[in-house]
Amino acid sequence: MNPGNYDPVKGFVYSLGGVSLVSTNFVTAKYGLQGFNPETFSVVWTSGAAIYAFAIVLVGRAGRDQIFPMRSMKAMLALGTATALGMVLGWKGLARLNPSFASFLWRLLPVFTILSGVIILKERLSQKEAFAMEIMLVGSLWSVVGRWDTVGTGVTLTILACCTGVVQLLIAKSQICQVHPNVLVAYRAGIGAVLIAGWVFASGTANFTVEARYWYVTLLGAFLGPCASFLLTFRSYRYWALSQSTIILTAQPLLVLPLAYAFLGTLPTTRELAGGCIILGGAFWLAHIHMAKPAKRES
Repeated sequence: MNPGNYDPVKGFVYSLGGVSLVSTNFVTAKYGLQGFNPETFSVVWTSGAAIYAFAIVLVGRAGRDQIFPMRSMKAMLALGTATALGMVLGWKGLARLNPSFASFLWRLLPVFTILSGVIILKERLSQKEAFAMEIMLVGSLWSVVGRWDTVGTGVTLTILACCTGVVQLLIAKSQICQVHPNVLVAYRAGIGAVLIAGWVFASGTANFTVEARYWYVTLLGAFLGPCASFLLTFRSYRYWALSQSTIILTAQPLLVLPLAYAFLGTLPTTRELAGGCIILGGAFWLAHIHMAKPAKRES
């Protein structure tokens, strides 16, 4: 973010819009995964998102230098690779979990983002931040105690997908002043789609023979989630800090719960809900700590 562009109102609005749209992922993807296997679903999902994103770039009449950001190609390749890995891990995890519970687990993304700053950027971790993270860890453990044989694989895959999500956010944040957000989203989805398709066809796991309704919902979700939501989220990086934008994601389960119940008729188990609420409580406290930091510096 360029300091001259700092605008918390625009940053909040774009982040909130992005979170609202990406929350539909857990519903549309869970529905699509009832028809497609996770590998094939990943191909259809990312390919659809790439087509939508590049169409938006072309309609926007972006210049040649914008469409082909040669100086940022290595970063774009890294972003696409992290996206491909994250998509496959995330959808394999979601296929095994309740969508609302998976959304609770994704609240660990801000934790991993903060820890990456501590490890890579040598930032300091306060005792309050560490305690909030411990609360979230307790919530995660509470959700899986005695149920690891049932949900362990899904939880592990989701946590690994969160880690790739951190890599994507860090790369996108580093490039947002050099590459237009629309182009960033297009390369993220496009490179990811090519890598996933190559792996799926090479492994022989592709199976596109499913009912039309799974195609419709998956392609709708591909527009709302990985395309439209990231167009807004990446724009928010121009107006405020990555940590602030990421923290808005904290409220995502509050959107996913009613969506999952309304469209899928599913709710998390009592243990999952209790553990999720503990995770959410820790996440909101962590968000409060980070939102209070700028205020302290300004006062």
